[in-house]
Amino acid sequence: MEHTLRFLPGLDTPSDTNFTVQTFSPRRNVWRPVAACSELTAGQPCNLTRTFKDPFVRYRARVQAFNATQTSPWTVSGQFQPLSDTVLGPPAVSVSGCGNCLLLHIRGPTWGQLKDFYRELILHVQRTRDGVQFTLRVPYQEEHVIAYLQPGVEYCVSVSVISLYNTNTVPSPPYCAFTSPPPSRSSLYVVFSLLAAFCALGFLVIGLVIYGAQQSFE
Repeated sequence: MEHTLRFLPGLDTPSDTNFTVQTFSPRRNVWRPVAACSELTAGQPCNLTRTFKDPFVRYRARVQAFNATQTSPWTVSGQFQPLSDTVLGPPAVSVSGCGNCLLLHIRGPTWGQLKDFYRELILHVQRTRDGVQFTLRVPYQEEHVIAYLQPGVEYCVSVSVISLYNTNTVPSPPYCAFTSPPPSRSSLYVVFSLLAAFCALGFLVIGLVIYGAQQSFE
């Protein structure tokens, strides 16, 4: 939702030429000058973010070249609707492991009104080791869990948004994280040793119980 007008001067444009910008809104039905863009130089952009405030209105812009001795005809742009023609960049994403899953935290757009138009997220998940990948389409929420993954394996997640009014989206770069690592060999030795000790203790208790029962019977 940041809108910038850029233009190229015509061939043989004198070096002392400046440019002025006006915008048109159907609601007002009149061309209005943009105060900050009344004397632009060649190649200087015009920021129209504050001018194109209503996301549903179809605006137009026009540019005119002038110097001390002459003025060009106006060059008029096509229609521009902020909501449908803007490019929806990716949300901010952080990824962390949670056992056999990944935990995603999504930070939405800074332009508050745009949150109401976000509907879903597309999560593209790829396993780093062998390139195996899959895609999930989920409701737009600030937190998601991607479950049923292999523990101790790195996965990369790329996120893009789906809007009710706009299909011009840019996916995020991949964010990578390991699911919780599998236990180390030393940990496995400790676990197996404890299991063996518990088994031996169990057999000892069972033997004592059987021996005690035989003695009581005799």
